Amino acid sequence: MIDKKRLIKLTQALIRIRSENPPGNEYRIACFVKDFLEDLGLKPKIYEFKKNRSNVVATLKGKVKNCNLLVSPHLDTVPTGSNWRFSPLGAVLRNGRIYGRGASDDKGNLAIALETIKSLVEQKHILSYNLIFAATADEETGSHFGLVPLLGKGILRPQAALILDADEFKVIVAQKGLIHLKAKIKGKSAHGAFPWQGMNAIDLALKSLSKIKAHRFVYKKNPYLRPPTVNIGKIAGGDKVNIVADWCEFELDLRFLPGMSTSKIIREIRSIIKRYAKRFKIEIKAIQAPTQINRHHPLVDYLKMAMRTYKIKPRITGSEGATVITFFQKRNIPAVATGFSCSGCAHSSNENIKIDYLYKGARVLEEFFKNFKFG
Repeated sequence: MIDKKRLIKLTQALIRIRSENPPGNEYRIACFVKDFLEDLGLKPKIYEFKKNRSNVVATLKGKVKNCNLLVSPHLDTVPTGSNWRFSPLGAVLRNGRIYGRGASDDKGNLAIALETIKSLVEQKHILSYNLIFAATADEETGSHFGLVPLLGKGILRPQAALILDADEFKVIVAQKGLIHLKAKIKGKSAHGAFPWQGMNAIDLALKSLSKIKAHRFVYKKNPYLRPPTVNIGKIAGGDKVNIVADWCEFELDLRFLPGMSTSKIIREIRSIIKRYAKRFKIEIKAIQAPTQINRHHPLVDYLKMAMRTYKIKPRITGSEGATVITFFQKRNIPAVATGFSCSGCAHSSNENIKIDYLYKGARVLEEFFKNFKFG
């Protein structure tokens, strides 16, 4: 049985352990989680792919030997920042909420997972599958020392994955892809009083950006996601006000839908820039593919059933931003994300989580674990 008071104390304890990323150091909180799981009789292991970038993995064995469901929250948080009403590491309890950095992203979800596992152990409930628990590092800056190598090195080999990193009992079944690219445009320098003698790279960049922003990508509408977007994140150019700028660089954040081709998008961007600039170079900084799962996959159906058991209306939706579920698609592992945090709280000052969400979230997760069956 889920113990509400114990869950509150656990959430507070996790918030009080600093695990900001950057700079990135999950060792202390990983040790806390490892000790918690060892006290339950599990045999957790810590994996590090860089010093103090710690991941905790443990297995709650079930009836079927080679049937594995992964549940994974993350250990790191964004920096605490400023302008807090309460101490960001104080885990203050006020008006039915716990305040602190990571309360919603992602230590509340982490506490829910741990309390749920503890409840299953106390009940001596044997699941029909092996439950693999992985509390991971480095989610906030790309999972390069967390989920990516855990999957890449074969440490985690689940048949399905449930990522605990969402809010308001959402079930995320679709996610946009992303492309981060830098365009470097070269012009020709000249005296600022005689601009016609040069070729201003900033002008060329502005003309390119205007067309890029106006460009209409071809895509199929998605019921869970908004249309593709382009954000100009950075721009720099020129050396001095009285010199015609012979260089300009800009960086784009492109978010695109399932079914769209990354190579085609890049070709289209390149073609637009080529209209205005004779000399330019494009550098691809990051690519993540979009992902979508059938809304009637067992992961989704059993989550909906668990939520309805406690009179919670499931919210089947998509993610405009990148989450770690994309890493599973590369390996043909079905994955969805869900979570029980408060909307709009993640990364904000006065981040918090409702105690009601914690308790209901843990009960929903326990119900899901008990009933889930692979299709």
